[in-house]
Amino acid sequence: MQLKGDYFSSSFHLPTHGHDELVEKKNPSDLNEVLWRAPVFYHHIEATIESAQRGYKTWRKTSLEERISYLKKYQEIVKRRKEEIATALALEVGKPLWEARTEAAALDSKVSVTITDSLERIKKETIKNIMPEIDGHVVYKPIGPSLVIGPFNFPCHLANGQILSALLAGNSIIFKPSEKTIYSSQLMIECFHEAGFPDGVINFINGTGHSSGKLTQDARIKAIYFTGSRGVGLKILENTHRDLNKMVALELGGKNSSIIHHDTNIEHALPELLRACFLTTGQRCTSTSMILVHKKIEQEFIARFKSLTERIIVGHALDQSPEPFMGPLIDEHAVKLYHQFCDQGLKEGATEILKAQNLKLKHPGHYVSPSIHYASKPDLKGKFIQDEIFGPSCFFVPYESIEEAFEIVNSTDYGLAASIFTKDHGLYELALSEIESGLINLNRSTVGASARLPFGGVKNSGNFHPAAVSMIDHCVHTVSSLETIDDNSSKISDIVGLR
Repeated sequence: MQLKGDYFSSSFHLPTHGHDELVEKKNPSDLNEVLWRAPVFYHHIEATIESAQRGYKTWRKTSLEERISYLKKYQEIVKRRKEEIATALALEVGKPLWEARTEAAALDSKVSVTITDSLERIKKETIKNIMPEIDGHVVYKPIGPSLVIGPFNFPCHLANGQILSALLAGNSIIFKPSEKTIYSSQLMIECFHEAGFPDGVINFINGTGHSSGKLTQDARIKAIYFTGSRGVGLKILENTHRDLNKMVALELGGKNSSIIHHDTNIEHALPELLRACFLTTGQRCTSTSMILVHKKIEQEFIARFKSLTERIIVGHALDQSPEPFMGPLIDEHAVKLYHQFCDQGLKEGATEILKAQNLKLKHPGHYVSPSIHYASKPDLKGKFIQDEIFGPSCFFVPYESIEEAFEIVNSTDYGLAASIFTKDHGLYELALSEIESGLINLNRSTVGASARLPFGGVKNSGNFHPAAVSMIDHCVHTVSSLETIDDNSSKISDIVGLR
């Protein structure tokens, strides 16, 4: 890997000759700077799979105590290197350094959650006297070599949770990161290797969609864990639907809504919504895109929200004075899609409250301003309502009855996250019952889920295999066992129908 600048202290441990493709990464905060050039070797895929197979044979027989010991060694190392990882995240993704530090810090804390909370879900269970003189057991066994395909927006945090669960359950892993964030991903994998895991247990391969396609179609890969877009998720299902020996867990996009009822504490809701809509420059699958606001308070709430949005500082990921709230979008393609989405809203009858603009700052980058739209009567089948947008955009829709609000929320083809702001706990209970979503919060934004709860969506947001604490459920298969306590209890004379 070729590096420019003084930001990165490590480099790819891969040969630089004979590659099939060369991937270049520019700094989204400063397009004058090439962060790295990484070689892609498609012919390494076979060797990587074979390595994972060998690693699985060793790792599945490693005791749980030893597995935990390795994970704790990794925890110490990733904690020590968190500033290095945070800097890489900030530069590759474009997220401000303060936010990148939050992601880097979550890597070591996730180890503790996986060991203390997730592990309980796959411990051997025994049911005494399930039948006369017979005990029943439930045993959880690893699936096999597992593929983790990571996203660009949280390249370390999301993959880390999937990798830890897979490892703790006894699986070997292959990690294929987004080609947009290869470097920060490698730094995390280096921490696993530094922890001394046996050969073949931890495997890393950089590449493109072609690499992912080859890996997902291989019968030797027994589990696939993907976080990313609906389109890629569907492609993975196409590649694997005839292979009944594969576990496929998909964490996809969202078209997330927040309901602001007339009794909402506006002082509390405003900062929650600002974070929900614009953190990570809107590049979160849980970002709030649609805000249903009660007609009694819509004018006041929208005016104040617009005023707050106009105060958002956009800047280079490493800026310190002042620190930005938002960095750039990930790349030029993301900027193009962002503007297309905003234009689509206008075509479908929405009006602009705050216009999306490209920003010219000190450094040339993929900088855009937040945008706000208003749709009094939205087209519930239009792209503006139905399509996910990875950008800092939201739109307001007024409502009178809570039933009307629920109908609009449920009109999208996604179902990842939703929230309701109200003092009426009964409305919250109704929202839990009526909203089609995997996460439904009360007086809290749609972003920032807990690692100790399941995380996943319905409809086009996933395939009913939630991550976070329940990720480990999809890293094992279940074995039922009946144990006869008294081996003298069966007699040939008890069998009916013998001569």
